[in-house]
Amino acid sequence: MSAPPARESLPLFPLNTVLFPGGLLSLQIFEVRYLDMIGKCHKNGTPFGVVSLVKGREVRALDPRRPTGDAFPQEQFANVGTLARIVEFAAPQAGLMTVRCVGQERFHIHQRSQLKHGLWMAEVSSIAPDQGMPIPEDLQPIAYALARLLETEQSAEARFEPLPIEQPYRLDDCGWVANRWCDLLALPSPVKQNLLQLENPLLRLELVGDILGKLQNA
Repeated sequence: MSAPPARESLPLFPLNTVLFPGGLLSLQIFEVRYLDMIGKCHKNGTPFGVVSLVKGREVRALDPRRPTGDAFPQEQFANVGTLARIVEFAAPQAGLMTVRCVGQERFHIHQRSQLKHGLWMAEVSSIAPDQGMPIPEDLQPIAYALARLLETEQSAEARFEPLPIEQPYRLDDCGWVANRWCDLLALPSPVKQNLLQLENPLLRLELVGDILGKLQNA
């Protein structure tokens, strides 16, 4: 009988987005609860957890429904998230940090608690990475479309904002191609969250293909 996955304590960053393994995420940090956390993660080379908000806001605001107005609305977020590793860090002025992160492995939350200043901590266990899986012939058009998009970007003389995709490209792998389309497509967060939680990368790619087909026929 295999041992249960090891658990670890992890600081969380609830956001109105879903970070996929291998995806890129840029953030501006100005809330006190995150400035200290991001500073420590950068200094120690440790990741933090990105989780998708189900209820609440990214930036804390007073709750007008409370009689005194001094209570912050409660945040609710998904039980599955992705580790974010800081790859670029800057502190251009006091009280402001900018970071660029890359998504690593997924994790499952077992317990969560909120510290006095609002930072969420969780006891989590890692979710096994997608197994490498070649793309079947009938799904190759999904990879070809992504390759064309990348070629178009590379040939363009200028672009406001580059695609959030880093090399090496793995255009022959189901999970990588599915995840990169999930990064690019403007899908509702619940849809992206369901795709993130799928254990089978082939199924994730098939569902992405269905979404692309509906968008082309719309």
